[in-house]
Amino acid sequence: MSQPAQGVLQDRAVVVTGGGTGIGRAVAHAFAAEGARVLVVGRRAGVLAETARGRAGISTLTADLSDPETPGAVVAAAVSELGGVDVLVNNAVTMRSAPLGRIDRTNARDQVATNLLAPLFLTQEALPQLEAAKGLVVNVTTAGNQRGWPAHSVYGATKAALDFLTRTWALELAPRGIRVAGVAPGPVETPIAEHAGLDAEGIARLRDRQRGRVPLGRVGQPEEIAWWIVNLARPEASFATGLVLPVDGGASVVF
Repeated sequence: MSQPAQGVLQDRAVVVTGGGTGIGRAVAHAFAAEGARVLVVGRRAGVLAETARGRAGISTLTADLSDPETPGAVVAAAVSELGGVDVLVNNAVTMRSAPLGRIDRTNARDQVATNLLAPLFLTQEALPQLEAAKGLVVNVTTAGNQRGWPAHSVYGATKAALDFLTRTWALELAPRGIRVAGVAPGPVETPIAEHAGLDAEGIARLRDRQRGRVPLGRVGQPEEIAWWIVNLARPEASFATGLVLPVDGGASVVF
């Protein structure tokens, strides 16, 4: 098993939700590579174990973030395993595609519960730890909520709401020494489309459309998003709060 590296984030306590795959896994690995101690949280024990495999600095907690009891359990685990919470990365997400007229109430509730209410109540539960650490909250949203997005109205609305919470919390929490920032990825090579129910052919068509809409002409990689999140936690970023940073290959500035 590899030992954590010595870095500027050595021994920082980091909680990453949705850490089993994609951006969450890349974020966990990037923090661990800097010497941070990381707790990854998600619903599936198997993929969490894959995230932690071979990395001494990563521990796991299997939990449903939409469960009202989970925020307390996550913070308790972070205190027990890591000694507190210096950085909270709200990354867990659920996406279900449907145009208005075919939106399923259960799917809509699941998206609101996971994408909006879970980060709200987890952040609230972690406030004492974050205040003690003069810590950082990073909300992972999406660059796609900057314009209309057919068949993704619920998903986009939850992410737009999280952007608003990011800016509001930054103002509320600045007097307590807590910074809050958002990172808004564009199209990224993650399993989210597969989890949303698309088959291989549908995913291939989606990637072709995405590449055509991104000025840089490609889909991003999870590690490229993780780099920005980790750097927001560095001491050099300590004057940054309230921002929502698009990392999207230029997609959000296309008319």
